Amino acid sequence: MTDPIADYLTRLRNAILANHRVVEVPASNLKKEITKILFEKGYILNYKFVENDTPSGAIKIALKYDPVDKVNAIKALKRVSRPGLRHYVGYKDMPRVLNGLGIAILSTSRGVMTDKEARVQKVGGEVLCYVY
Repeated sequence: MTDPIADYLTRLRNAILANHRVVEVPASNLKKEITKILFEKGYILNYKFVENDTPSGAIKIALKYDPVDKVNAIKALKRVSRPGLRHYVGYKDMPRVLNGLGIAILSTSRGVMTDKEARVQKVGGEVLCYVY
């Protein structure tokens, strides 16, 4: 597999389209950090790191749906930086997703964080994905 982050986002996207409650993805440290950010920002209901037969384990993610009209909290997941075309930004050129309603997840020298946190810390990095 050449792009594990794209695979992670595609598994989430497919589970949302199929109206699944829980999705299981292979784990890595970067995917764990992205999952923590999605939980902190309220895009997923819960997550759990599971040890299984693979060396890195897996992540079980409980998707968040509105109880009334059964609409998912995640409207779109878009991969920005790809292995063939990296996308780096400085803190002054930080993207604003849906004019501040969505988040951009960045990989910086200080760890994985959202665009708002990177602006406050005045640090740039690689834009991994947009979530809204």
